[in-house]
Order: sequence, then structure tokens, then C-alpha cells
Amino acid sequence: MTITDIARLSGVGVSTVSRVLNNHPDVKAETREKVLNIIKEYSYVPNNSARILKQTNTKNVGILVKGVFNPFFSAMLKDISIRVEDAGYTMILHHHDNSNDLDTLIGFIKEKKLQGVICLGGNFLDIKEESLEGVEAAVVLLSVSIQSQKNYDTFSTISIANDEAAYEATHYLIRNGHKNIALLLGEKHDFGIGKLRYKGYKKALEDHKIPLKEENVIYGEYDVATAYGVTKDFLSQHKEVTALFAISDMMAVGAAKAAIDLGFSIGGTISIMGFDGMDVAKYYNPTIATVKQPREEMSRMSVELLLGLMNGSAKNQHIVLDVELLEGKSTRTI
Repeated sequence: MTITDIARLSGVGVSTVSRVLNNHPDVKAETREKVLNIIKEYSYVPNNSARILKQTNTKNVGILVKGVFNPFFSAMLKDISIRVEDAGYTMILHHHDNSNDLDTLIGFIKEKKLQGVICLGGNFLDIKEESLEGVEAAVVLLSVSIQSQKNYDTFSTISIANDEAAYEATHYLIRNGHKNIALLLGEKHDFGIGKLRYKGYKKALEDHKIPLKEENVIYGEYDVATAYGVTKDFLSQHKEVTALFAISDMMAVGAAKAAIDLGFSIGGTISIMGFDGMDVAKYYNPTIATVKQPREEMSRMSVELLLGLMNGSAKNQHIVLDVELLEGKSTRTI
């Protein structure tokens, strides 16, 4: 007999059973009675080891980062680490490149005896209400991919609307006269953020009656050198392309260098659009137009929410923040 069985027999969610077991006040009296009757009928004995661990462990907060190096995450990590340490917690950082992000998260929490964890990146498409059953640590998924923004109350999310942001970037290029627009994605089998940004690009083309050319979609693996190589190969064979939208600023820099080496002029014979709002886009010459994510706000909110969840002053939330399209000199009207 598990907490999931109790929830099923009671006709309530796993989180409701958990609140009853922890004697939380925000449960209706009749619901509480129903759950307690099921517990009594089936002689269910809750496993207190996780709660005991939470009461006796050190003040450890984990930061789980998907990928070995991501400049956008690195910048966020600096903001987050300062805030976590200022709050008196010890930060434990773990980079990973495993395919099963959920298992990696749960293993990280248990191994390091964490009170809370912030996930930077990763695909949590299959996460469900009961996925974190028995995990007592507070969890904030930051800039990750989940299937929907349902109000799950066993974890929190902070993100942007990636499809809408990519739509706006593509729409901006189309509005400036571009119809032959290449898309530089990250990894070919990215079913999370990359897929959402592809969706936005595709919809913008459809809304403007521009045929989608799959040969215009290339992959730079979120790496400057790789983006340079694939863009150089692509543009050498597709000189008719007038604009390229890279879904990260670092890939946009690699693409711009490739275009220049082939004789294109950035903001002249080809337009380049990036994504993230990194400083590299602002200081590149010419400045690269980009979609700016609210990095500092995301970092601040993730730590504040995590601390609130750990001390009981906050409940799980699912927050979607706005982005800003920054015009640069890397694009032109044709």
C-alpha cells in the first residue's frame, strides 16, 4: 500500500493525501475524514524516513544543470549562487547530460540529502503529479520543458512561452520583408525548448503564407564552433537565404562569423536574429537582434520561491514571464 493507492481509493490527489499525513490545515474536513478512514481501513503506515531526513539534514540546496556548458545558464547560475549563499544555505552544483532528467533529479535529491533544488534546463515532458511522490525537497524547474502548465502542486516552474517568443522573432524578420528564413536549432532530438521554438517559427511562416522548407532547418548543438560549421556548409549551398534565426545568441555569433567568411555582410546581404539577450549579442559588431529572456528576474524569483517553499511561506506556483525583442544592426528591411 502506497500513498498513490490511498489517493486512488480516496478519490483525491496524491498531494492532498500528503497534506493530510502532514496535518496541513488547508484540507476540507470531509476530505480529511475520507482519507483518514481509508488509511485506517487499510492499516496504512506512512514512511516517515523522508520527513525525518528533512528535519535532520544540513541546509543543502542543489542546482541541477542540464548540459556541461550553456552560457545563458552560466550567467543565471552566478545570480542564483549569490542569492542562495546570502540566505545561509550551502549550494551543491551538479551538471549532467543524462537522457532521463526526472530520475537524475530524484537521485540527486536523495544522494545529497537536499532540502530544495533548482533545475536549470532539461525535459520533464512526462512529469506527473505523482512523479515526485515521497520526495520531501522543494523543487523549482527553471527554464525547462514540461508538457503543460497545469497547476501541479508537488513542484514549481518558472519559464517563458518559448513558442510565442520564437513566433515574434520570426514575425519580426517577415515584417521586414524576409521570406527565405533559415532556422538554426540546437539538437536534432530536442523535444523540449527546441521543439517549442521550431513550432513558433513554423506557425509564423504559416500565418504569412510562406512555405516551410525543411532544408532551411539546421542544427548547431548550442555550440559556437558547431554553429559556425553547419552555417558555413548551409549558406555555401543556399545563397538565396536572406535571414537566419538562431535559437541562442552563441549560435548566432557562430552563424554570423560563417556568413562573413563566405562574403555575406551582416545586416546587409543577410540578417541574423539570436535568442536569450546575452551580452555577446550587444557587444558583437554589428549588434545582434535578439529575444531577451528576463534572466535576472528568473534567477531572483527561482531562489525566492524555493526559499518560500522550504520555510512553508509559499505554495508551488507555475510562472510564465514575458520576453523582449531587442532590435540590433544585424537585420535590415528588404
